[in-house]
Amino acid sequence: MPTDQPSIVEAAQSYQVLEIVNRGFAYAIIIAGFLSVVFIFVGGISFILSGGAEDKIKSAVSTIRYAIIGLIITVLAVVIVGTVGKAMGLDIIKYINFKDIIDTITGITSGAGSSGAPSLD
Repeated sequence: MPTDQPSIVEAAQSYQVLEIVNRGFAYAIIIAGFLSVVFIFVGGISFILSGGAEDKIKSAVSTIRYAIIGLIITVLAVVIVGTVGKAMGLDIIKYINFKDIIDTITGITSGAGSSGAPSLD
């Protein structure tokens, strides 16, 4: 990770509230986008496996529809939060970096990793 951005664990340990809020918003946006894409796939698979049953087709189509609406809302949230955040001095968009998020999750879940996260054992 870049040295000018502390990880969320380091931010929590040093009580940098602004850093924790920035990271929290970024992670929430990424998780929402990821879940939307997952549900689009789930709806597509349900549609394929419906076997022509009308109720299963309607259920699959509504799953796809709501997942696409969720994805659109997520994209709008990025734009709105980025715009409002800039006006308030929060730079949310710079934290939406998938590699940094994976590194943070790996550091937290490894227990005795280099991030200094406490072990859950």
